[in-house]
Amino acid sequence: MKRRDFISSAALSAIAISAPGFIRFNGKNYEGDCETTTDILGPYYRPGSPVRSSFVISGEKGTLIELSGVIKHNDCVSPYKNAKIELWHCDNKGVYDNTTNEFRYRGTSYSDDKGHYSFNTILPVPYGAVGGVLRPAHFHLMITAAGYQPLVTQLYFSGDKNISGDAAAAAATSKRRILNVQNLKDGTKKVEYDVSMALTLAAEAVAIDKLVGTYTDKKDTKNKKELFKKDNDLWLKNEVFGEAYKYVGNNKFEYPGMPSGSFASLQFELMASGDIQLTIKDVYGTAISPVSVFFKDR
Repeated sequence: MKRRDFISSAALSAIAISAPGFIRFNGKNYEGDCETTTDILGPYYRPGSPVRSSFVISGEKGTLIELSGVIKHNDCVSPYKNAKIELWHCDNKGVYDNTTNEFRYRGTSYSDDKGHYSFNTILPVPYGAVGGVLRPAHFHLMITAAGYQPLVTQLYFSGDKNISGDAAAAAATSKRRILNVQNLKDGTKKVEYDVSMALTLAAEAVAIDKLVGTYTDKKDTKNKKELFKKDNDLWLKNEVFGEAYKYVGNNKFEYPGMPSGSFASLQFELMASGDIQLTIKDVYGTAISPVSVFFKDR
């Protein structure tokens, strides 16, 4: 397939501001570079969760906790109104509701005029993963805001002894997503997490590490693809060296600089079994390659 690369450059100046990050001047206005980092989507996301801010289920055990925060524009300051926030997590036994119409411990909310959002739920617990390693307790968040790249991330909790053994949670970029758990007078708990949206997000190094390897075509075992990491980008090996793909959110990578109407994408799905499925789609003008599905070799 013929490729075209489009390179643009711009002179950006930067001034440091407190803990959230940096402000860049793009020639017209200041833009933020706040540290809101991504994490793997995981196998248990379900679209279409009901709009609600309370997940509390009568008769169910669990420690009550409130998650709240503010969604901001990429200037790190201005509140973002009407951002869509999807939250999901396991129950007090480490089980996700993946099938029922109740969407237990799953829900969707929207930020208000001041960018504020909140959920009332229970504190999730660590649970067993492939290989017998416990995943630390965590919330899953997907935040969608017009004009920005969707953010998929996970929030962890201070004091969880399982964090140090989990590659994603222990990564340096996850540090600000390990939330301080506040104990309230009524016996409940509270955590706070502010989000600054970004025009583009880089995939976390630990996420790319999980995706690299050899993949075998579901229909033709002789057809294999090899993915590798270079300069923290995901590369698809070819007969010369390889092609770099850029992260665009939701476990999806795309080949940059394609002409209008054309695209090449790598879509990953992490299965509950521990398998990783790769779907490759390739369209160049009127030339459409068949969709190919691969599974990562173990």
